Amino acid sequence: MEEKKRYACLVKVNTTFLEDQSNPGESKYAFAYTVTITNTGTVAAQLISRHWIITNALHETHEVKGLGVIGEQPLLEPNAQFEYTSGTILSTASGEMQGTYQMVAEDGTLFEANIAPFQLYQHRVLH
Repeated sequence: MEEKKRYACLVKVNTTFLEDQSNPGESKYAFAYTVTITNTGTVAAQLISRHWIITNALHETHEVKGLGVIGEQPLLEPNAQFEYTSGTILSTASGEMQGTYQMVAEDGTLFEANIAPFQLYQHRVLH
């Protein structure tokens, strides 16, 4: 049996294209993303900050860094989850996001929770 890591989080993301908030004529494509963060480690940890890399279909990137998520810095006990929804606007009908959450464990250890790349796309664009 695999030993559980002390410092680990699993990040899952679901995305939605927001047609009512988009305006393709102005190259404005709005997307919502719902993130679920699960503390899979054995020590409680707090999400301190985030770092996103957002890339549109033209490979233009935009970075977002800041404290917490949606104004919160949740403390996650082992096996606890935190879910939130946020959004972004791209100048193209598709793109990709990825990044990291900077976490601090209750014993003071800093670690990162990776956010694997995920796709943003206007459904009718892909065939």
